[in-house]
Amino acid sequence: METRLGAEIYGIDRWGHQILTVLANGDAGLVDVMNPKAAPVSIPSIVQDLGERGINSPILLRVNSFLQNSLIELNQGFAKAISDYQFEGQYRGVFPIKVNQQAEVVERLVETGRQFSYGLEVGSKPELLIALSQNLAKDSLLICNGVKDEEFIRLAILSCKIGFNTIIVLESPKELDLVIRVSKALGEKPRLGVRIKLTHKITGYWAESSGDRSSFGMTTDNVVAVAERLKAEGMDDCLILQHSHLGSQISDIIDVRRIVNEACRFFTELKALGMPLQFLDLGGGLGVDYTGEKQSNENSINYSLPEYCEAIVETVKYAMDEAGIAHPNIVTESGRGVVALSSMLIFDVLDTTLYDSATLPEVDSDAHHLIRDLLAVQDYLSTKRLQECVNDAIYYRDEMRALFRRGNMDIKSLAQAETVFRFLVAQFKKLAVDTETSPQLDEQLGHFADIYHGNFSLFQSLPDVWAIDQLHPIMPLQRLNETPTRQAMLSDITCDSDGKVDRFVLADGISKTLPVHDLAEDEAYYIGVFFVGAYQETLGDLHNLFGDTNVVTVALGEDGNFDLIHEVEGDTIAEVLDYVEYEAQACLSTFRKRVDRAVSEKQLSISERRVLIEAYKDSLSGYTYFEK
Repeated sequence: METRLGAEIYGIDRWGHQILTVLANGDAGLVDVMNPKAAPVSIPSIVQDLGERGINSPILLRVNSFLQNSLIELNQGFAKAISDYQFEGQYRGVFPIKVNQQAEVVERLVETGRQFSYGLEVGSKPELLIALSQNLAKDSLLICNGVKDEEFIRLAILSCKIGFNTIIVLESPKELDLVIRVSKALGEKPRLGVRIKLTHKITGYWAESSGDRSSFGMTTDNVVAVAERLKAEGMDDCLILQHSHLGSQISDIIDVRRIVNEACRFFTELKALGMPLQFLDLGGGLGVDYTGEKQSNENSINYSLPEYCEAIVETVKYAMDEAGIAHPNIVTESGRGVVALSSMLIFDVLDTTLYDSATLPEVDSDAHHLIRDLLAVQDYLSTKRLQECVNDAIYYRDEMRALFRRGNMDIKSLAQAETVFRFLVAQFKKLAVDTETSPQLDEQLGHFADIYHGNFSLFQSLPDVWAIDQLHPIMPLQRLNETPTRQAMLSDITCDSDGKVDRFVLADGISKTLPVHDLAEDEAYYIGVFFVGAYQETLGDLHNLFGDTNVVTVALGEDGNFDLIHEVEGDTIAEVLDYVEYEAQACLSTFRKRVDRAVSEKQLSISERRVLIEAYKDSLSGYTYFEK
């Protein structure tokens, strides 16, 4: 049997984006992409260090240089494409705050992006308030999308008077009516954009966010009506930006070219109508290769970042040159591609449910004949007869379960049968490693995969995994110099059958199980889920009242060490109770009365009262996750 370790099994070299490696001691290591000569930093050593500081798993670990590097690469990619194609416009990227609204993320992107005049995109009043509190560069754009009320519009217009380049993107003709009314009341002309529905549809999860059935944007007749209305109001000079949303994750570069080309047609026609457009906003779309397949599918992309930038710049240049129009400034709202790689979720395995056994129980000669038939399967077990043996074992086990349900077998006999069956399953799994198996056999053995119970909530930290089957690379963070001996699915800490992960990215493709190691006594076993920086922190919910995890941002050092540069404590139980309208002190007061009544009725001693009250108070201030 070929021995396979670490990267060979989990495919780090395929999907790792050069930020991960396996260290000599078997730990997963983080590579500083902005300083690749520095020694990699062990992730388990980071977790251990954080634990000594009182920051326990589950942890959302954010790496500062990963966040910076993605933003720098995006801007440098467009700069190179603009130079290579002699494009006369500029690139003015903006980060859509909805992708990750955490202050640490937004503030660091603004700080890093100042050198590129990188801006922000908002889709709500709260997000607008966040943006207006940031120290954006002088030429940075602040683009306002989404449904806007009068208060939103007033604030956006007035923000231009204090140095913000705020552009209100019109979503409908009705919204223009409100903008005109507020603008006249303020005596200030707004900077406007118009969002256009394009007809081309992308493929994948977010197909409905593109094409003429998308939720936002105007149809062609609406766009023409808006242009005419602006002229009639003497406000045609206000329309400086055209916006179209390409899609959340475009997997095929051909889709990028086709959609950009269609957007350019609208741009040239609006220019012909006399609109002084300066910016062509192509929205989101830059994808992330979560699987390393480099293919056009829902979890991968068939292009690189340079190819993406070149496709956009080249398409826009040729379209504008053909129409005899000056090159516009290109805007993209790349969120996923900027922040996804920056964060990872780290959690420990609390327990396991194993569906095989290394020990064969003793079976008495007078045991039920089905138990002896089941035991006899091992006598003819071989690679050639593996499928037959699996079929026979399942049949005998099911027959005995049926006898038990009908009252014709006692519980001890059934327990013995189940133990024999689990022993056989262990033999089946070992034999299958060296056997060319069929899809049917793979499916049968898959039913006996182990369950590793993790200290995390799928619904809080990985909502896209649950909601849309998003794939994130997942692997153990230590012992990668050992061959894993088990195949498992992951179950979270919630009381929900949907709280599981059963699709994994491996070197050989997508698997229903994750290769894992046997748990060692008194040693934590950590699992990492990578590339969770986009949407996952924002979309998480409070299933079973598991709140936000601890969040830390680290800077990787030169010598394999790290610096903790930011920490946000995870939600306490009192905080999540408040989210669902319970007052922690009121709950404590009610509980204390119940305890005092028990003391009065002699059911509880005074010393027991103190222990019980303290336990309740400690829990209110404690982490919502499993605490050691």
